[in-house]
Amino acid sequence: MAKYSVRKYCIYSLLAVVPLGFLFKFYSGPGRRWFNDFGAGLLYEIFWILIVFLILPKKKWVNKIPLWVFLITCALEVLQLWHPKALEAIRSSFIGSALIGTTFSWWDFPHYALGCFIGWQWLRWLEKM
Repeated sequence: MAKYSVRKYCIYSLLAVVPLGFLFKFYSGPGRRWFNDFGAGLLYEIFWILIVFLILPKKKWVNKIPLWVFLITCALEVLQLWHPKALEAIRSSFIGSALIGTTFSWWDFPHYALGCFIGWQWLRWLEKM
C-alpha cells in the first residue's frame, strides 16, 4: 500500500480514537473508574501507536512501534512516583496530566499491554489495506 493511503487510514483511525479517548476520560456512568482510568489508558496506547505510525508508515516499524510505545508509557507511569517541581508544573495542566499522568497504578500496566496489543493488530490491519 502506498504511504499516502496508509497515512490517510491512520488519520481516519485517529479521528475515531481521539474522541473515544476523551469520551472515556470524562464518562460519568456505571464503571466510571475503569473507563476514566484504564479504558482511557488503553486508548492512550493506541493513540501513540497510530501517531508514530503516521510519521513512520513503513512495514518494518509495525512490530517495533507498539513495543517502544509500551516501554515509554511504562517509564512515564513509573515517573508518576517522582514529584519534582518541573514534573508537577507539567502535570498541573490538563494536557500535561493527560500526556504524562498524575497517579501511579500497577493496574495501568496490563491495560497498557492490552492497548499495545490492540494497537499492533490495528497497524497490521492498516498495513494490509
